[in-house]
Order: sequence, then C-alpha cells, then structure tokens
Amino acid sequence: MGALRPWHIAVLVVVLVLLFGAKRLPDAARSLGRSMRILKAETRGLQEDDVNAKAEAQSGRAPLTASTDEPRQATPPPVVDPVERVRDN
Repeated sequence: MGALRPWHIAVLVVVLVLLFGAKRLPDAARSLGRSMRILKAETRGLQEDDVNAKAEAQSGRAPLTASTDEPRQATPPPVVDPVERVRDN
C-alpha cells in the first residue's frame, strides 16, 4: 500500500505540468539544483569551521610540564639592570 507504482509517478508528472507549465519546470529544476549545491557547500563550510575551531581550542592548551611527585620550583624574578632602571625613570 505504501509503495509507489508507475501510474502514481505518471499522475504526479501530469499534475506538475498542468500546475506549472512545461516551460517553467526545467527552470524550477535548475534553481532547485543550484539551491541544493549552495546548501551542500555551506554545510561543508560549517563543518570545516567546527573542525578548525576544535583544533584551535586544543592547540591553545598548555601541556603540563611537571609531574605531581616533583616539588615545584619558584621562578626567579627577572634580572633588571639598576642603571637601566634609573634611565627609564
């Protein structure tokens, strides 16, 4: 009962030709094809953007350098030349 029979398709084609006319159907099919290509390209672009965003998010993370077993060492303050410090003021 749910299967499409050949006469169903023939009736559908006749109805479409009567509604839209024989001249407008090829134009409608072309515009539908263009729309589908644009939609497909935009969808692919969005997927690529998602992949790039995930890659940027993962590369922005800094890896852990010290394990938890080792004691942390304080970083020494930057060495500032006293002569340069006086010149800046």
